[in-house]
Amino acid sequence: MHDFKTLSVSESMSLLITDECINCDVCEPECPNEAITQGDEIYEINADLCTQCVGHYDEPQCQQVCPVDCILIDPNNPETETQLKAKYEKITASK
Repeated sequence: MHDFKTLSVSESMSLLITDECINCDVCEPECPNEAITQGDEIYEINADLCTQCVGHYDEPQCQQVCPVDCILIDPNNPETETQLKAKYEKITASK
């Protein structure tokens, strides 16, 4: 069970996958930044690549498809909307 508070996207932080993940594989292909990868036990989100889909979609796609709602805001990685947009621009410029 997780103790993370669910925040709105407007509070802008990267996302994380809790230990409630069932490894269903639906989130990984939805991430436009390839921030989601299979970890040792569950899927993981690379905070350096997660933009909450800013620049691609209005809502984080991984959260939209997760059947167990285990993708939450990561309180350890606070970012403003401006920072997420800048990260998106840096990621897409390098592709």
